[in-house]
Amino acid sequence: MTVQQQPATIPTVLVYEDDPGFPPRVNMPVPHPVPQLDTQPFPTAIADPAPQPDGAGPGTEAFRYWVAADALSRAGQTWGPLVPTGTQWHPTVGRALTAHLNAGVDLNAYYDRKGLWFFRSTVAGVTVAACESPEIVAHETGHAVLDALRPQLFNAASAETAALHEAFGDISALLTSLRLEPLRIAVLAETQSDLELSSRVSRMAEQLGAAIRQGHPNAVDPDCLRNMSNSFFYRDPVHLPPSGPANTLSSEPHSFSRVFSGAFLKAVAGIFRQQDVQDQAGLAAAAEIAGQLLVDAVVAAPVVSAYYAQVAGHMIAADQRRYGGRYGSCLRSAFIRHGILSLEAATTITEPEVARRGAGMAEATPGGSEEEGLTAVTVHGAMYGITQPLTLAAPAQERRFGIASSDPAGGSVRPADPEQVATSYLEDLLRRGRVHVPEEHRTAAAFVDDSPSRLKTHEITRSSTGEGLALTRRCFD
Repeated sequence: MTVQQQPATIPTVLVYEDDPGFPPRVNMPVPHPVPQLDTQPFPTAIADPAPQPDGAGPGTEAFRYWVAADALSRAGQTWGPLVPTGTQWHPTVGRALTAHLNAGVDLNAYYDRKGLWFFRSTVAGVTVAACESPEIVAHETGHAVLDALRPQLFNAASAETAALHEAFGDISALLTSLRLEPLRIAVLAETQSDLELSSRVSRMAEQLGAAIRQGHPNAVDPDCLRNMSNSFFYRDPVHLPPSGPANTLSSEPHSFSRVFSGAFLKAVAGIFRQQDVQDQAGLAAAAEIAGQLLVDAVVAAPVVSAYYAQVAGHMIAADQRRYGGRYGSCLRSAFIRHGILSLEAATTITEPEVARRGAGMAEATPGGSEEEGLTAVTVHGAMYGITQPLTLAAPAQERRFGIASSDPAGGSVRPADPEQVATSYLEDLLRRGRVHVPEEHRTAAAFVDDSPSRLKTHEITRSSTGEGLALTRRCFD
């Protein structure tokens, strides 16, 4: 008589697969296998010791740990297969990207080239912990992934490159969610397979959005922080206001990011419609294809003032190289509908043109010099209440495609020159109170916003050349 062996039990933890939402909670915890954080090429870690996988539920530190760990692991698994061989975290991050789950009291989270920092606050009797949202964790991890691919974007003085960073974060949340079969099935049912519609994966950070809305009703969307299902049309951010209510477009990077993330969602929907089988497996394939095209594009696209158009053009070029142009029509449609490419521009990225310029794109590699594509622009610091001349890193790389975004009145927008882009970006940061200016660098007429509740994403530091001062980014929040 043989003895039948019982299958080994795989240890599991309870996690949220989607954002927890605001009470009443609509998303219940589900069991997942214990996540593995130390995976290549994007190993992650959590500063706190790992608790026992004992099924701890919402509201406990153990639950928050495992939600964050699961999202970190899944984000790494999402991007790892798509990036070029040899891609690594930015050198200042170290071997593993470390998450700090209780960094203080705030409704925020950020990436700062040292790690990921998640805050929490009690709103309307509910503890809102940013680390408890898989979407926020995947968004911040997306910043780190893009920084590994194109470190030049970190200090670029450009609203458009900063907004692409924020769009990439939301795209990271979308693609990380779509790795889960139950979410793919749910989204197809919710949208009746029309993925352009608002859904649980297009709505970013519902809980954090609801918490912010308590004190600032117009600062976020009515049902989330931001929604990738939108119709925002491109405007040159140089000519947009520095901030505004959520139902308008401004040059503030999170606001302006919605133009690109909205187009990307439409691209995923279009790629999905071209899959042989339009089921959850087809959606998984569409998400992976769109993610691959985006990675190819951000590695190859030059850092220029009209950055959105170059990334869009390089996604179309990447499709021609990888998939023979199979998805060109839906990509053009997505970018035209959001004005990222003008009608004229979309028709110029032809197969012969891509073939003619293909060698440069094929040779593009991630990382590289952080000054590549940036040019130093010096402005008079006194104009901004700063004691010395101030150096800005303006985007000025040579364009590979002579393309531009749409002018709402028709035709193409003429890209602003790098100096105008950089100075406009600096002024917007100062208007929004996002720059820390040390007292020793302030003139008597300085107008610095020292509100402790306003996170400073940038600071004025001594220039690396030893002459004058420079605008330096601290973090992406």
